[in-house]
This record gives sequence, structure tokens and C-alpha cells, in this order.
Amino acid sequence: MSQGWIKRTLPRGLYGRAALILLLPVLTLQLVVSVVFIQRHFEGVTRQMTRNVVRELSYLVQQVEAAPDAAAARAQVEGLARALVMEVTLPAPSGLRDDRRFYDLSGRTVTALLHDALPGMRAVDLAADTRQLRLLIDTARGPMQVVLDRRAVSASNPHQLLVLMIVTGLLMTLIAFLFLRNQLRPITRLARAAEAFGKGRVVRYKPSGATEVRSAGNAFLDMRNRIERQIEQRTLMLSGVSHDLRTPLTRLKLSLSMIEESDETRAMQRDLGDMERMLDAFLDFARSDALDDPEPCDPAAILEHVVEKARAGGGAVETGELPEGVRAMLRPLAVERALQNLLDNALRYGSRARVDLDITDKVVRFTVEDDGPGIPRERREEAMKPFQRLDAARNQNRGTGVGLGLAIASDIARSHGGLLRLGKSAALGGLRAELVLAR
Repeated sequence: MSQGWIKRTLPRGLYGRAALILLLPVLTLQLVVSVVFIQRHFEGVTRQMTRNVVRELSYLVQQVEAAPDAAAARAQVEGLARALVMEVTLPAPSGLRDDRRFYDLSGRTVTALLHDALPGMRAVDLAADTRQLRLLIDTARGPMQVVLDRRAVSASNPHQLLVLMIVTGLLMTLIAFLFLRNQLRPITRLARAAEAFGKGRVVRYKPSGATEVRSAGNAFLDMRNRIERQIEQRTLMLSGVSHDLRTPLTRLKLSLSMIEESDETRAMQRDLGDMERMLDAFLDFARSDALDDPEPCDPAAILEHVVEKARAGGGAVETGELPEGVRAMLRPLAVERALQNLLDNALRYGSRARVDLDITDKVVRFTVEDDGPGIPRERREEAMKPFQRLDAARNQNRGTGVGLGLAIASDIARSHGGLLRLGKSAALGGLRAELVLAR
């Protein structure tokens, strides 16, 4: 329970955690020094200085009480007070009372020591003037008021050390943070490059920083280059195979066109048409990563274009309320291809479809629903794999495919740093496909 609270409280960003690592030791050190050194050291100094003043005050009281009368006592202490740098009033008004400022920590020690050491001490006033100490002492010749410099009983300006320590700590923290930022900057650049590559964008990146960061950056570049080569090789392979197969298919179509039409030739022509559609699907799958580059675009405009094409083909498509004027960094042709595949599937296996668009600060979410038979929960992951046709789950009354529609949409979603989610439509009862893309 406590560990979960700590994880929720700690900053998540690298700069925030680095600042915490810097500030926590500095603040802890200042707190320890303040409590242990300032309090104990200055409290000890205050005790020692106050005891010296107590001796002087005791001597004054003795001289007053040894005098035969009040006039003699007053004359006796005036010379002593000048020598001790004090102001003495005898007799004095009795309105003085114990008082000190709430932040005067050393004043508490001074007040306690004076009351304990001098039995006749009636009041210690430290609040009327923070630079003076006013005392009211009962004597045999009446109350005596003594005014002396506050610096005589406590160390002068103890806050200067605290201020100097705080200023120096903040300055050193700032300098350390500037140096640490230079070390963190290569890590953040690496994180941005990796995040951009996960969204299908390639940003310029050069490894820099400490040795470990450079090693991680070089490993990222090697990985990115390998992935790009594999994608390029896959594209070239599927494009080459599909292109090469078109030549014999064209010869077969030409040969069939020269043969007298019959049921057998019509069946063969249908098979050739299916093969051509399969080759087109293979090419679409191969080119899904190379359609276009990311650019700022309007997701609602892309969706409306796809819906218009589907309606022009006779599809019954409903749309929800679409956000207007919102732009996102997407690959418009690739997103259009993914939405077209999802909508084609919805209209192939159902009689009507519904599309919605939701845009947040982080994601763009397209939703396509249909009233078809749907896909069982246990087979949804399998349905998004290439060349998977779930004939038992989806009827084939409206045509057949090669099992690449959902795979292409999922591939495009991953290239945008998102994913394709399949579920059950609550509104229409069929399949619900969510194409989630990172902004």
C-alpha cells in the first residue's frame, strides 16, 4: 500500500526525478545542519552569554540591597550600569511582563535562564524592541528595570548562517541541474526518436552524451535500420511476386477469351478474377507502410471521404457527430486505406454500418460497427493476422477475401503508434472495430 502511494506521488518525467534527486539531499542536509548545528550551537552560546549577564545582574542586585536607602542604591548602581553598558531605573514602573516574538527561539532560552538564576526576576521583555532586553527585578529598594543590548545574551544574527546556507544550496543546485540537463538531453532526444519511429515517423537522430547513452543510441539506430530493411525487403518481395504473377494471369485471361464461352470457362474466369483481387490485396498489404509520409491533416475529412465512396457503391453507412477543425499528424492515404478495409468488411458481412470519430489530446479513435455475425472473442487476435479467413465466424454471402483487410488496418495502426481493437457492437450487435492512432 505504501509503495503504491510513493509511486503515485513521485514525478514520472526524467527531469522531475532528476530534480528530486538533486533537491532531496540538499534540503535534507540543510535541515540537519539547521537543527543540529544552529539550534544546538547557538543555544549553547546563548546559555553561556546569558550566564555572564546573570553574574552582572546579581552583582547589581547585591549593591542595591546593600545600600542604606533608595537614593544611595540609585547612586551606587548608576556608575556600575555605565561601566556594564546598561540602563537602570530605580524604582521602576511595574507594568513590564514576559514577552517575546514567536520566531525568537533563543529568547525562550534567555527567559528561562534569567528566571531560574535570579529569584527576584519578575519579567523579561524581548518583544518591545528586538535589539534590547528589558528586565524587571524585585529588590529590597523596590522594582528595578534594567535595559541592555540584546547581543549581550544571544549570538548576533544567527539567521545569517541559515540564509547563506540556503542561498549557497540553491546556487549549487542550479549549477548541478544545468550540468545534469546536458546529460539528460541526449536521453530525451533518444526517447523522442524512438517514440516518433513507433508512430511511423523517422526523425534525424545522432547519438551523443555519456558512453552508455551513446551505446543505447547506436543500438536504436541499428535496430531502426534493420526494421526499415526488413520492411523494404517484404515490400519488394510481395510486390515482385504479385507483379510477376500478373503476366501468366493475363495470358490465361486472353486464352479464355478466345475459347467458346461455357459454364466451365465462366467458372475459370471467376477464379481468375478472384486471383487478381488476391494479388491486389497482396500489393495493398506490401505497400501499407510506403503509401505516404506523416503530415497534419483533418481526420474527419478522411473519414467523410471514405464514407462517401462507400455510399456511392451502395453501402448503407451511418455517421455520428464528427469533430471539426481538429488536425493530427497522420499518414492520410494509409489511414484512408485502413478505414476503407474496415468499412468494406463491415458492409461485406453486414447489411449496414456505422462510423464514429473521437479525438483526444493523445489519440485519434475511429470506430466502425456493423450488424453482421461478428467474430468470437477467442478468435479476434487470430483475425488480425495476415491471410486468416474465419469462414466459420463470418458468412461469405457478400463476397470473399484473402484475410488481409484487418491485417492491413492493424499494420497501419501500429505504424502510427496505435492499435486495432475488435469487440462486439452494442448499437448494431455485430463487430466493433476501433482504429486507435497516436496524435
